[in-house]
Amino acid sequence: MARHLDSEAVHLFTRTPGLDAETVECVVTVPTFKRPGQLLETLRSLAAQETRRRFAAIVIENETRECAGAKAAAPLIEAGAPCGLVILAHQRGNCAAYNAGWETALRTFPDFRHLLVIDDDEVAPPSWLETMCLAARRLEADIVGGPQEPVFADGGRNSLKNHPVFRPPYARTGPVPALYSSGNLLLGRHVLEAMERPFLDLAFNFMGGGDSDFLSRAAARGFRLAWCAEAPVRETVPPRRLEPDWIRARSLRNGVISTLVERKKRAGERLGGARVVAKSLALLALSPLRGLRRLAATGSLSAAMYPVYVGLGRVLAEFGYANEQYREPDKN
Repeated sequence: MARHLDSEAVHLFTRTPGLDAETVECVVTVPTFKRPGQLLETLRSLAAQETRRRFAAIVIENETRECAGAKAAAPLIEAGAPCGLVILAHQRGNCAAYNAGWETALRTFPDFRHLLVIDDDEVAPPSWLETMCLAARRLEADIVGGPQEPVFADGGRNSLKNHPVFRPPYARTGPVPALYSSGNLLLGRHVLEAMERPFLDLAFNFMGGGDSDFLSRAAARGFRLAWCAEAPVRETVPPRRLEPDWIRARSLRNGVISTLVERKKRAGERLGGARVVAKSLALLALSPLRGLRRLAATGSLSAAMYPVYVGLGRVLAEFGYANEQYREPDKN
Protein backbone atom coordinates (compact mmCIF):
# COMPACT_ATOMS: atom_id res chain seq x y z
CA MET A 1 0.00 0.00 0.00
CA ALA A 2 1.41 3.38 -1.02
CA ARG A 3 1.81 5.82 1.88
CA HIS A 4 1.39 9.58 1.69
CA LEU A 5 4.48 11.82 1.62
CA ASP A 6 4.53 15.60 2.01
CA SER A 7 3.19 16.32 -1.48
CA GLU A 8 -0.23 15.26 -2.77
CA ALA A 9 1.49 14.23 -6.00
CA VAL A 10 4.06 11.90 -4.38
CA HIS A 11 3.46 8.72 -2.39
CA LEU A 12 5.78 6.18 -0.83
CA PHE A 13 5.41 2.73 -2.41
CA THR A 14 7.99 0.85 -0.35
CA ARG A 15 11.35 1.25 1.38
CA THR A 16 14.18 -0.80 2.83
CA PRO A 17 13.21 -1.92 6.34
CA GLY A 18 15.37 -0.31 9.00
CA LEU A 19 16.90 2.20 6.59
CA ASP A 20 18.89 4.71 8.66
CA ALA A 21 18.32 7.91 6.70
CA GLU A 22 20.66 9.99 8.84
CA THR A 23 23.73 7.94 7.87
CA VAL A 24 23.22 8.23 4.09
CA GLU A 25 26.01 10.22 2.42
CA CYS A 26 24.88 9.90 -1.22
CA VAL A 27 21.46 9.57 -2.83
CA VAL A 28 20.96 8.13 -6.32
CA THR A 29 17.67 9.03 -8.02
CA VAL A 30 16.32 6.72 -10.73
CA PRO A 31 13.24 7.98 -12.62
CA THR A 32 11.38 5.21 -14.45
CA PHE A 33 8.51 4.86 -16.89
CA LYS A 34 7.42 1.52 -18.39
CA ARG A 35 10.88 -0.08 -18.39
CA PRO A 36 10.71 -2.63 -15.54
CA GLY A 37 13.25 -5.00 -17.07
CA GLN A 38 15.82 -2.31 -17.75
CA LEU A 39 15.16 -0.74 -14.36
CA LEU A 40 16.18 -4.00 -12.67
CA GLU A 41 19.49 -3.93 -14.56
CA THR A 42 20.05 -0.35 -13.40
CA LEU A 43 19.34 -1.24 -9.77
CA ARG A 44 21.57 -4.32 -9.87
CA SER A 45 24.40 -2.15 -11.15
CA LEU A 46 23.84 0.20 -8.20
CA ALA A 47 23.84 -2.70 -5.75
CA ALA A 48 27.24 -3.72 -7.17
CA GLN A 49 28.91 -0.34 -6.52
CA GLU A 50 32.36 -0.63 -5.00
CA THR A 51 32.41 2.14 -2.41
CA ARG A 52 32.52 2.61 1.35
CA ARG A 53 30.13 5.53 1.10
CA ARG A 54 26.70 4.76 2.48
CA PHE A 55 24.21 5.51 -0.27
CA ALA A 56 20.52 5.03 -0.94
CA ALA A 57 18.51 4.86 -4.16
CA ILE A 58 15.20 6.58 -4.81
CA VAL A 59 13.21 4.95 -7.62
CA ILE A 60 10.63 7.39 -9.00
CA GLU A 61 7.76 5.57 -10.71
CA ASN A 62 6.05 7.93 -13.17
CA GLU A 63 3.49 5.45 -14.52
CA THR A 64 1.19 5.12 -11.54
CA ARG A 65 -1.65 3.06 -13.01
CA GLU A 66 0.10 -0.27 -13.53
CA CYS A 67 3.23 0.63 -11.48
CA ALA A 68 5.26 -1.99 -13.33
CA GLY A 69 8.58 -0.37 -12.43
CA ALA A 70 7.67 0.08 -8.77
CA LYS A 71 6.50 -3.53 -8.50
CA ALA A 72 9.67 -4.81 -10.19
CA ALA A 73 11.95 -2.69 -8.00
CA ALA A 74 10.21 -3.42 -4.69
CA PRO A 75 11.83 -6.82 -3.94
CA LEU A 76 15.33 -5.43 -4.54
CA ILE A 77 14.77 -2.30 -2.47
CA GLU A 78 13.12 -4.25 0.35
CA ALA A 79 16.10 -6.63 0.36
CA GLY A 80 18.51 -3.70 0.51
CA ALA A 81 20.02 -4.40 -2.90
CA PRO A 82 20.30 -1.42 -3.11
CA CYS A 83 18.94 0.26 0.01
CA GLY A 84 16.46 3.06 -0.50
CA LEU A 85 12.84 3.69 -1.37
CA VAL A 86 10.37 3.57 -4.22
CA ILE A 87 7.99 6.50 -4.68
CA LEU A 88 5.08 7.17 -6.99
CA ALA A 89 5.18 10.52 -8.79
CA HIS A 90 1.58 10.97 -9.94
CA GLN A 91 2.17 14.06 -12.10
CA ARG A 92 3.24 12.78 -15.49
CA GLY A 93 6.30 14.07 -17.26
CA ASN A 94 10.08 13.96 -17.22
CA CYS A 95 10.57 17.12 -15.18
CA ALA A 96 7.85 16.23 -12.67
CA ALA A 97 9.51 12.88 -11.97
CA TYR A 98 12.94 14.45 -11.41
CA ASN A 99 11.48 17.14 -9.15
CA ALA A 100 9.67 14.52 -7.06
CA GLY A 101 12.85 12.51 -6.58
CA TRP A 102 15.04 15.47 -5.67
CA GLU A 103 12.51 16.90 -3.23
CA THR A 104 12.10 13.48 -1.62
CA ALA A 105 15.87 13.19 -1.23
CA LEU A 106 16.02 16.52 0.63
CA ARG A 107 13.09 15.62 2.89
CA THR A 108 14.16 12.05 3.65
CA PHE A 109 17.95 12.14 3.99
CA PRO A 110 19.01 15.11 6.14
CA ASP A 111 22.78 14.73 5.86
CA PHE A 112 23.53 13.55 2.32
CA ARG A 113 26.31 15.44 0.52
CA HIS A 114 25.88 14.31 -3.08
CA LEU A 115 22.85 13.50 -5.21
CA LEU A 116 23.50 11.42 -8.32
CA VAL A 117 21.16 10.73 -11.22
CA ILE A 118 20.99 7.69 -13.48
CA ASP A 119 18.18 6.85 -15.89
CA ASP A 120 16.30 3.54 -16.06
CA ASP A 121 17.87 2.63 -19.42
CA GLU A 122 21.42 3.01 -18.07
CA VAL A 123 23.83 0.68 -16.28
CA ALA A 124 26.69 1.93 -14.11
CA PRO A 125 30.06 0.19 -13.71
CA PRO A 126 31.05 -0.73 -10.13
CA SER A 127 33.38 2.27 -9.86
CA TRP A 128 30.78 4.85 -10.99
CA LEU A 129 29.57 6.38 -7.75
CA GLU A 130 32.99 6.54 -6.12
CA THR A 131 34.61 8.02 -9.24
CA MET A 132 31.96 10.75 -9.54
CA CYS A 133 32.29 11.71 -5.85
CA LEU A 134 36.09 11.81 -6.05
CA ALA A 135 35.91 13.95 -9.20
CA ALA A 136 33.69 16.48 -7.41
CA ARG A 137 36.23 16.82 -4.62
CA ARG A 138 39.34 16.82 -6.84
CA LEU A 139 37.93 19.33 -9.32
CA GLU A 140 36.25 21.41 -6.60
CA ALA A 141 33.04 21.15 -8.60
CA ASP A 142 29.48 21.66 -7.42
CA ILE A 143 28.04 19.69 -10.35
CA VAL A 144 29.72 16.87 -12.29
CA GLY A 145 28.52 15.29 -15.52
CA GLY A 146 29.67 12.04 -17.09
CA PRO A 147 29.39 10.22 -20.42
CA GLN A 148 26.35 8.24 -21.52
CA GLU A 149 27.88 5.61 -23.79
CA PRO A 150 25.33 4.27 -26.28
CA VAL A 151 24.80 0.52 -26.55
CA PHE A 152 22.77 -0.11 -29.69
CA ALA A 153 20.17 -2.81 -29.23
CA ASP A 154 20.59 -4.22 -32.74
CA GLY A 155 24.40 -4.29 -32.40
CA GLY A 156 24.85 -3.16 -35.97
CA ARG A 157 24.89 0.63 -35.88
CA ASN A 158 28.06 1.40 -33.94
CA SER A 159 28.95 3.99 -36.59
CA LEU A 160 26.27 6.19 -34.97
CA LYS A 161 28.30 6.46 -31.76
CA ASN A 162 29.98 9.54 -33.22
CA HIS A 163 26.72 11.15 -34.30
CA PRO A 164 26.16 14.38 -32.31
CA VAL A 165 22.85 13.04 -30.98
CA PHE A 166 24.67 10.18 -29.23
CA ARG A 167 28.20 11.51 -28.67
CA PRO A 168 29.12 12.95 -25.23
CA PRO A 169 29.79 16.71 -25.31
CA TYR A 170 33.32 16.39 -23.85
CA ALA A 171 36.15 13.87 -24.13
CA ARG A 172 38.38 14.91 -21.23
CA THR A 173 37.97 15.32 -17.49
CA GLY A 174 38.06 18.85 -16.11
CA PRO A 175 36.07 22.05 -15.54
CA VAL A 176 33.54 22.83 -18.28
CA PRO A 177 31.41 25.89 -19.12
CA ALA A 178 28.16 23.99 -19.56
CA LEU A 179 26.44 20.65 -19.03
CA TYR A 180 23.37 19.50 -20.91
CA SER A 181 22.01 16.23 -19.52
CA SER A 182 20.99 14.72 -16.19
CA GLY A 183 21.36 11.13 -17.40
CA ASN A 184 24.71 10.81 -15.61
CA LEU A 185 25.03 13.60 -13.09
CA LEU A 186 26.20 14.52 -9.59
CA LEU A 187 24.84 17.52 -7.69
CA GLY A 188 25.98 18.83 -4.34
CA ARG A 189 23.20 19.08 -1.78
CA HIS A 190 23.99 22.79 -1.45
CA VAL A 191 23.09 23.25 -5.12
CA LEU A 192 19.59 21.86 -4.60
CA GLU A 193 19.11 23.92 -1.45
CA ALA A 194 20.05 27.12 -3.30
CA MET A 195 18.08 26.64 -6.52
CA GLU A 196 14.51 27.83 -6.93
CA ARG A 197 11.59 25.38 -7.01
CA PRO A 198 10.52 23.58 -9.01
CA PHE A 199 14.05 22.53 -9.90
CA LEU A 200 13.16 21.55 -13.47
CA ASP A 201 10.79 23.88 -15.31
CA LEU A 202 7.58 22.00 -16.13
CA ALA A 203 7.41 23.80 -19.49
CA PHE A 204 9.96 21.18 -20.61
CA ASN A 205 8.00 18.29 -19.10
CA PHE A 206 7.31 16.36 -22.32
CA MET A 207 9.94 17.92 -24.57
CA GLY A 208 13.06 17.27 -22.52
CA GLY A 209 15.57 20.00 -21.88
CA GLY A 210 14.48 20.78 -18.34
CA ASP A 211 17.81 19.41 -17.17
CA SER A 212 19.73 21.59 -19.62
CA ASP A 213 17.78 24.64 -18.44
CA PHE A 214 18.40 23.77 -14.77
CA LEU A 215 22.13 23.34 -15.38
CA SER A 216 22.27 26.63 -17.30
CA ARG A 217 20.60 28.45 -14.40
CA ALA A 218 22.91 26.77 -11.90
CA ALA A 219 25.97 27.90 -13.87
CA ALA A 220 24.56 31.44 -14.03
CA ARG A 221 24.33 31.41 -10.23
CA GLY A 222 28.04 30.67 -10.04
CA PHE A 223 28.08 26.94 -9.34
CA ARG A 224 31.15 25.23 -10.76
CA LEU A 225 30.62 22.59 -13.44
CA ALA A 226 32.96 19.75 -14.37
CA TRP A 227 33.13 16.66 -16.55
CA CYS A 228 34.36 13.22 -15.46
CA ALA A 229 35.28 11.09 -18.47
CA GLU A 230 36.25 8.17 -16.22
CA ALA A 231 32.68 7.63 -14.93
CA PRO A 232 30.59 6.54 -17.92
CA VAL A 233 27.24 4.79 -17.80
CA ARG A 234 26.05 2.51 -20.59
CA GLU A 235 22.77 3.61 -22.17
CA THR A 236 20.68 1.12 -24.13
CA VAL A 237 19.52 2.65 -27.42
CA PRO A 238 16.46 0.82 -28.83
CA PRO A 239 16.09 0.24 -32.60
CA ARG A 240 13.44 2.99 -32.80
CA ARG A 241 16.08 5.63 -31.98
CA LEU A 242 18.24 4.54 -34.89
CA GLU A 243 15.64 5.43 -37.48
CA PRO A 244 16.29 8.60 -39.54
CA ASP A 245 12.99 10.24 -38.55
CA TRP A 246 13.75 9.86 -34.82
CA ILE A 247 17.28 11.26 -35.23
CA ARG A 248 15.87 14.15 -37.27
CA ALA A 249 13.19 14.86 -34.66
CA ARG A 250 15.76 14.75 -31.83
CA SER A 251 18.05 17.13 -33.75
CA LEU A 252 15.20 19.61 -34.29
CA ARG A 253 14.25 19.26 -30.63
CA ASN A 254 17.81 20.06 -29.57
CA GLY A 255 17.59 23.28 -31.55
CA VAL A 256 14.27 24.20 -29.96
CA ILE A 257 15.65 23.55 -26.47
CA SER A 258 18.72 25.64 -27.25
CA THR A 259 16.53 28.63 -28.12
CA LEU A 260 14.23 28.21 -25.10
CA VAL A 261 17.12 27.88 -22.65
CA GLU A 262 18.95 30.89 -24.11
CA ARG A 263 15.74 32.94 -24.14
CA LYS A 264 15.30 32.33 -20.41
CA LYS A 265 18.97 33.13 -19.78
CA ARG A 266 18.66 36.50 -21.56
CA ALA A 267 15.22 37.36 -20.22
CA GLY A 268 16.49 40.27 -18.16
CA GLU A 269 18.78 41.72 -20.81
CA ARG A 270 18.01 44.72 -22.96
CA LEU A 271 17.24 43.41 -26.47
CA GLY A 272 17.82 39.90 -25.15
CA GLY A 273 15.05 38.42 -27.27
CA ALA A 274 16.37 40.09 -30.42
CA ARG A 275 19.83 38.71 -29.75
CA VAL A 276 18.45 35.18 -29.46
CA VAL A 277 16.64 35.56 -32.79
CA ALA A 278 19.76 36.98 -34.46
CA LYS A 279 21.88 34.10 -33.19
CA SER A 280 19.33 31.55 -34.39
CA LEU A 281 19.24 33.06 -37.88
CA ALA A 282 23.03 33.20 -38.02
CA LEU A 283 23.36 29.56 -36.97
CA LEU A 284 20.80 28.50 -39.57
CA ALA A 285 22.61 30.50 -42.28
CA LEU A 286 25.96 28.93 -41.38
CA SER A 287 24.61 25.41 -40.92
CA PRO A 288 25.11 24.23 -44.54
CA LEU A 289 28.80 25.11 -44.36
CA ARG A 290 29.16 23.41 -41.00
CA GLY A 291 27.32 20.41 -42.39
CA LEU A 292 29.68 20.15 -45.36
CA ARG A 293 32.66 20.21 -43.01
CA ARG A 294 31.08 17.46 -40.94
CA LEU A 295 30.39 15.43 -44.06
CA ALA A 296 34.01 15.72 -45.16
CA ALA A 297 35.23 14.70 -41.70
CA THR A 298 32.84 11.81 -41.05
CA GLY A 299 31.41 10.71 -44.38
CA SER A 300 28.02 10.57 -42.69
CA LEU A 301 25.13 12.47 -44.27
CA SER A 302 23.10 12.07 -41.07
CA ALA A 303 25.84 13.71 -38.99
CA ALA A 304 26.26 16.41 -41.63
CA MET A 305 22.57 17.32 -41.42
CA TYR A 306 22.68 17.74 -37.64
CA PRO A 307 23.70 21.46 -37.59
CA VAL A 308 21.07 22.17 -40.25
CA TYR A 309 18.29 20.62 -38.18
CA VAL A 310 19.51 22.31 -34.99
CA GLY A 311 19.54 25.69 -36.73
CA LEU A 312 16.09 25.05 -38.15
CA GLY A 313 14.82 23.98 -34.72
CA ARG A 314 16.16 27.18 -33.17
CA VAL A 315 14.26 29.30 -35.69
CA LEU A 316 11.08 27.21 -35.47
CA ALA A 317 11.06 27.73 -31.71
CA GLU A 318 10.49 31.44 -32.36
CA PHE A 319 7.18 30.47 -33.96
CA GLY A 320 6.06 28.25 -31.07
CA TYR A 321 7.19 24.91 -32.47
CA ALA A 322 7.73 22.31 -29.71
CA ASN A 323 8.64 18.69 -30.38
CA GLU A 324 7.33 16.89 -27.29
CA GLN A 325 8.98 13.52 -27.87
CA TYR A 326 8.15 12.37 -24.33
CA ARG A 327 4.42 12.99 -24.81
CA GLU A 328 4.17 9.49 -26.30
CA PRO A 329 7.04 7.64 -24.61
CA ASP A 330 6.14 4.32 -26.21
CA LYS A 331 7.12 5.86 -29.55
CA ASN A 332 10.21 7.62 -28.27
